[in-house]
Amino acid sequence: MTAVLEGFATIGLVIALGALLAHIRLVDDQARVILSRLAFFVASPALLVTTIADTDVHGVLSGNLVATAAGVLVPALTYALAARFVWRRGSGDTVIGALSSSYVNAGNLGLPVAAYVLGNASFVAPTLLLQLLVLQPLALAVLDADRGGRRVSLRDILLRPFTNPLTLGTLLGLLLAVTGWRLPEFVGRPIELVGSMAVPGMLIAYGIALRLGPGLGGGIPKAELALTTALKLVVQPLAAYLVAHFALGLDGHPLLAVVVCSALPTAQNIYVHASRYDRATTLARDTILLTTAGAVPVILLIAYLLG
Repeated sequence: MTAVLEGFATIGLVIALGALLAHIRLVDDQARVILSRLAFFVASPALLVTTIADTDVHGVLSGNLVATAAGVLVPALTYALAARFVWRRGSGDTVIGALSSSYVNAGNLGLPVAAYVLGNASFVAPTLLLQLLVLQPLALAVLDADRGGRRVSLRDILLRPFTNPLTLGTLLGLLLAVTGWRLPEFVGRPIELVGSMAVPGMLIAYGIALRLGPGLGGGIPKAELALTTALKLVVQPLAAYLVAHFALGLDGHPLLAVVVCSALPTAQNIYVHASRYDRATTLARDTILLTTAGAVPVILLIAYLLG
């Protein structure tokens, strides 16, 4: 469990650095915008290329994927229904809220948790690739269409993702993983170097937003924030557990791996997407904050009950 605590501490300290830089006025909100853009258009695609290229994609075909998908769909659809019939949100805001309720931090936190707590980094692969290859492209297609003031068409869903830098980085990484090809060193090393600034860039931008933005829950219904937080920390791992254990017959360490990965907090890049498309930024920011703080006791409890 030490690795879990260390992972959360690392994230918290880098976020705190961003807040400190904003507090002493070394940076302003424009710096947040620039960091978010760099992370979205440059650093994150580079990180995806190098991360997925080294992933065992055969793990996606395992039964874990079914339980992982159930864990994503249940909270995302629950929020979407509430957003539609209770808070009357538009499609862009609904997408960000659904992602905040179900899109886990499988990269910069999930990988070390899988490697050092679960014993094998491949345990997080189904979650990582499901999000990058299915959930994220679909969400970005809707966000792109919503930003343009158009209805989402089948053409948007099929073609728009391939114009997005994050999807292109994902697909290139997948191609390298499937074929076993390796980029020439003079190309791969610069990509790896640029990708290494994605996570700190996102975290610092998030810290700046915490300091300069409205207070916790500012401008959004408290019930909505409570819903996204509960869906992420309670409903998602519970849904994954029920499907994995009772429908797929998983038990022991494989079951623990599925549930722990589903209990990871909301990913910081959801805030990057929210900022990029100017949709539900406060909801994304605050859900990330609450789930990152709440995931530590939740994961420790899961490890105690299932370990």
